[in-house]
Amino acid sequence: MTSPEQRLATLTGERLRGMRRGLEKESLRSQADGRLALTPHPSALGSALTHPHITTDYSESQLELITGVHGSVESCLAELTEVHQYTVRSLRAQGEEMMWASSMPCGLPPDETIPIGRYGSSNVGRAKSVYRMGLAHRYGRRMQTISGIHYNWSLPGVDNDGYFALIRNFRRHAFLLLTLFGASPALCSTFVEGREHELQKLGGNGTLYMPHGTSLRMGRLGYQSEAQATLAVSYNGLEGYAASLHDALTRPWPAYEAVGIRNPGGDYNQLATTLLQIENEFYGTIRPKRVIFPGERPLHALRERGVEYIEVRLMDLDPFEPIGIGASTLRFLDVFLLHCLLSDSPPDTPAEIRELAQNQHLTAARGREPGLLLTRAGQSVPLIQWGTELLTQLEPIAAALDAVEGGQAHGEAVALAHKALLQPDTLPSARVLQAMHAEHDDSFVAFARAQSLATHQHLLGLPWSSKQQARYEAMAAQSVEDQRAIELADSMPFEIYRQEYVSPARLGRPRTQATAVTA
Repeated sequence: MTSPEQRLATLTGERLRGMRRGLEKESLRSQADGRLALTPHPSALGSALTHPHITTDYSESQLELITGVHGSVESCLAELTEVHQYTVRSLRAQGEEMMWASSMPCGLPPDETIPIGRYGSSNVGRAKSVYRMGLAHRYGRRMQTISGIHYNWSLPGVDNDGYFALIRNFRRHAFLLLTLFGASPALCSTFVEGREHELQKLGGNGTLYMPHGTSLRMGRLGYQSEAQATLAVSYNGLEGYAASLHDALTRPWPAYEAVGIRNPGGDYNQLATTLLQIENEFYGTIRPKRVIFPGERPLHALRERGVEYIEVRLMDLDPFEPIGIGASTLRFLDVFLLHCLLSDSPPDTPAEIRELAQNQHLTAARGREPGLLLTRAGQSVPLIQWGTELLTQLEPIAAALDAVEGGQAHGEAVALAHKALLQPDTLPSARVLQAMHAEHDDSFVAFARAQSLATHQHLLGLPWSSKQQARYEAMAAQSVEDQRAIELADSMPFEIYRQEYVSPARLGRPRTQATAVTA
């Protein structure tokens, strides 16, 4: 059996330079007073259905900014910054709205008045809205207003088994990312109104928190589902993973059958009554992904053509970074993902899957608690000890990347993380609570509003040319034309479209190991 060091030695500079990444960053639009903006998606931003870089996530009030695929951290962040610059200028032109800087939402109205994303009259646009209505019925709208930042990553020469080995190790070691980069230890009480929770009150202004919390977004109050908790999805290979998803996409779920496809008035409640409506409803800290053809189901694409890249989904927005994430964090992620790929990755088991879920919840709620114990292979281990072991293992990988790219940026990113782990008061989650206490009377909304305004003004102050403005205006106009063309081309009744889209026949067929496609 080869060691991680031996595997690292086989990674050529050419392959390391072939690493690719992209970002998807969600942010709520808030009013100046820190409440959710209830206005439609700004027309200056074009069509949320067809714009390549600016769309909405769950809510009409929740922006999602998307980069292309990049060969360097710098170019990836530069593009995300540019998309932000156009977005904040468009918001300024229509009033005092700004992008909320925190993963946990601003002040929320009653659940039923949170606006669901709208994508026009085409079948594909209607399906996106009906899917979101289904999420509202299943989980409530408030849960969907949480925002995060997703990191898409690939390396040349990695096949399906390699990506799934990476995913298994990522899930084992995800506690380290939650500890180092979690930035949501507190929230506004409007988020949990009417729900049971274990949060503590902080001050007298509607703030709730966990004293040693790191990422409430990734804890029991975040993207959780009793129905999905019945899915013990294995990541031991493409076939097993695909079979688990196929089952969830075709298994009737009594509570959702009770909701029904349509209400008595004929409006749609959801796309399907199965445990999952579509693949994206499956919550996870990391996903295997493949670029899909128009109209193709993601599971079909994976089965037919294999894993193309992975999507890291557990990163909080860093309210201290103008665009929610910085270069050092991305470089750390590159090193961390390479470590997950290069390290031995034994098959997962139902017992380990349960362990990992418990470790995630413990780290999210209590990750900075002195002496906190996690579970590894049935044995208790201090989080700090396990994290330190991992960080030590990252050092040669960081050195290899620095040797290829020049400089010391990856080594510095790992060293910074090492220092922060041993000084928990310097972690983003601790800094959020410190800033809330020192400057905002322990108010989460006041803190996040101040950070949002500072970020807004910072982005407006960056250089911006008339050429850039014209290019983004043209992109927005083109997206509106593209949406109109899709709507004009539709001829199928929506109900027929819906039935065909959710048909099990569209999910692809299992492939034997002998004929599995590699990426």
